[in-house]
Amino acid sequence: MSSDKAKVYFGSVQHGKASRFASFAAKFDKIVELLLEQITIEKKDKVAIKMHLGFNDGYQTIPVFFVRRLVEAVKKKGGYPFVTDNPTAVYNAVSRGYTQETCGCPIIPIAGVKDGYTTPVEVNYRGIDTLDLAGALKDADVLIDLSHAKGHGSCGYGGAIKNLALGAYSGPTRWRKIHGASHVDEYWDKEKGSPELAKKLVEVCPYGALSYNEEKNEFRRNYHDCRQCRTCLEMDHGAGVIKLPRESYSAFNEMMAIATNEVLKTFKPEKVMYLNFLMWITTYCDCLGCGQPSIVNDIGVVGSKDIVAVETATLDLIKKEGLIEKNIPPYNKHVNLNPDEDLHPFTRVHGPYKDPYETVVFAEKMGMGTSKYELIEILSAEETMKMEPPKREFEGEPTFF
Repeated sequence: MSSDKAKVYFGSVQHGKASRFASFAAKFDKIVELLLEQITIEKKDKVAIKMHLGFNDGYQTIPVFFVRRLVEAVKKKGGYPFVTDNPTAVYNAVSRGYTQETCGCPIIPIAGVKDGYTTPVEVNYRGIDTLDLAGALKDADVLIDLSHAKGHGSCGYGGAIKNLALGAYSGPTRWRKIHGASHVDEYWDKEKGSPELAKKLVEVCPYGALSYNEEKNEFRRNYHDCRQCRTCLEMDHGAGVIKLPRESYSAFNEMMAIATNEVLKTFKPEKVMYLNFLMWITTYCDCLGCGQPSIVNDIGVVGSKDIVAVETATLDLIKKEGLIEKNIPPYNKHVNLNPDEDLHPFTRVHGPYKDPYETVVFAEKMGMGTSKYELIEILSAEETMKMEPPKREFEGEPTFF
């Protein structure tokens, strides 16, 4: 791996002039232009724009306004772009404004309409032998990883890596295998435990993260909802019936890095780019399917050819911005707001075992990129304040007047 710093382009939501040339859209366009100059798109290359189209009442996904601008820029380079996501999100994408007409390109289910168009890739991790990689990505010549940066229940953060690790595979792989990596470690002792204790633990969990099937004598933890508040351990009184293994949380992060690495192996490095939107930064990911209060102020957009660098820069910018404490949902009862502890905002909200940098560290160890980056701000407020704006137009041509 090169010791050189990766370039990460940054466009802030802050404007130096109330004018189009200094606007956030202009910054996004410039970052896209810079990145497209650095990747290879040959004539008629099929360009997959992998994004999350959301579910149900979720309206905080990346606006179609920006998707269309990206699509048009790819077309000018001679590529044939298509937007892709899981079949359910694609089928209901119109509810959130995404159509072939609004995006300017087809919207294709990533693993086919029945979620079965896949290719097995070998991973051999924690008893998981293969993952089913989505066929639409396997068919593509170029990959644009277009991600919404926000919190995530299982690992603290979801961005470019999560967009590929979970979004580039079939549903069964996503839910049973990748999420299932956390359940390999034993956290309930059937011999020591009793149905009575199991039921009490389920009742006492403040997040509803524990469940028990008495008929099968199966006790289960939902790692997505667990905040490591240790209430269950306190009720156990040190008997060791229930455990909270740190490695279970790390396993999900490592599994995501492995899954992302398998996706990237199908593309040449010069045919991949990454864009992260640091907007509408909510507690949970867009899979929740409903609107959520932003717990971090809008920051902007970052872009790079290096997935590790773009994720590190995203997390650093969010950490620097800090939490909007009044917007933290009341159901998050164990938020650590101690200013003396150097914690990332997502760790403060989701718990000490959910370090948002952990997946990025795994990705760097696997050789996917570097955490050393140079942040290059595009059209900064300071820069555009000194620039002479063009004549202001409130309405352009064509006009009805």
